[in-house]
Amino acid sequence: MNEEYNKKIEKLKQELLIMKTLNIKPNYSELSKIYKLDRRTIKKYNNGYSKSEVKRNRKSKLDKYYDEIKEKLELPGITITGLYQYFMKIENIGTYSNFYNYIKVKNLKPKKNNKVHLRFETEYGKQLQFDWKEDIQMISKNGELFEFNIFSATLGASRMHVFIYSKFKTRIDVERCLVKTFEYIQGVPNEILTDNMSSIVDTKTGEFYKEFISFVKDIGTYAKHCKPKRPYTKGKDESANRFMSWLIPYNHEFEDEKELIKIIEEINLKVNKQVNSSIGVAPIMLFNKEKEYLKPLPNKEILKQYLKDTIRVKVSNSSLFYYKGKRYSVPNKFIDHTLDIQENDNKLYVYYNKELITIHEISIKNINYKEEHYIEGLSSILKNKEQEEIEKLAKTNLENLNKLCEV
Repeated sequence: MNEEYNKKIEKLKQELLIMKTLNIKPNYSELSKIYKLDRRTIKKYNNGYSKSEVKRNRKSKLDKYYDEIKEKLELPGITITGLYQYFMKIENIGTYSNFYNYIKVKNLKPKKNNKVHLRFETEYGKQLQFDWKEDIQMISKNGELFEFNIFSATLGASRMHVFIYSKFKTRIDVERCLVKTFEYIQGVPNEILTDNMSSIVDTKTGEFYKEFISFVKDIGTYAKHCKPKRPYTKGKDESANRFMSWLIPYNHEFEDEKELIKIIEEINLKVNKQVNSSIGVAPIMLFNKEKEYLKPLPNKEILKQYLKDTIRVKVSNSSLFYYKGKRYSVPNKFIDHTLDIQENDNKLYVYYNKELITIHEISIKNINYKEEHYIEGLSSILKNKEQEEIEKLAKTNLENLNKLCEV
């Protein structure tokens, strides 16, 4: 069949060549009837088409993912490496170079934003850089919105990275994540470096808060922060943040918070096993050397006191929030607001927008009003009463409330 078709084509080509030589315009409709070929095919041969010049358009195993690749590469902050790692979890799609070439051939490559980054090297065990990847929003398969932050830390010499999921980014969250980082690398560097993050640095004075200085002393290291408008001094951790773009393809692809945290941990492992272009080896390889230069971890009791999670609560119209079956008071102005609370050393630390607003002793009583909070609330109700009368009434009411709670 192919042989007959080829003969027919050769005969057609000869006739077309003769017509061209004699300057005769081909009648494609008539030739179509004679040769039983589509007139467009005849026109194609008349315009110089040669079968030998046509390259076969081979199918790729990536073709079935074309639409998804195209869609995900349009996401802000996406990288080809991150997308490759995502698809490798679904199926073995071959080498990265093949994946990269497919994207290049299909003209799907995202545009780059080129910036100058100056390199500098750090001694083994000297420095850990850390920062937040803030206000990340991702949606699960079930349509549930997850809002969170990624604590990102990097050892200066080996580029060993640590990524930690955190709902909040208060001072206590920073301290907790640093402790988890030290446990992960099984040691403490000589110094830690960050920018002027407001949870640990007083932006007015440029000094670390005393609570954070106390934490640093407990851990046995030294804290530094970048000079204003010069964040590039911690550039190695900034460059680590780009690896969080590997998380982007998982939007709408995870089940719940537990799976999301697992994905972050898997990305963390892959990052540390991937060859770093600056040092020519994987961070995990150099880390085997750098860990020899780290200071030993403090005792477990010191570490334990900083491993506290932040809990978010809503304040009722009685100026109380609920925690572990008990209610605790806050100033009247925080009614209907959401607060962050953290338990530490048998105390509840209550924050609003990173600012500490009150501290409660952990109590066995069902209702726990601070006297000043109760007086403030009563004053807003009994506006025509004298302050002395309000304070007396508040004291009586609190005594009765305490007796009732003791029953």
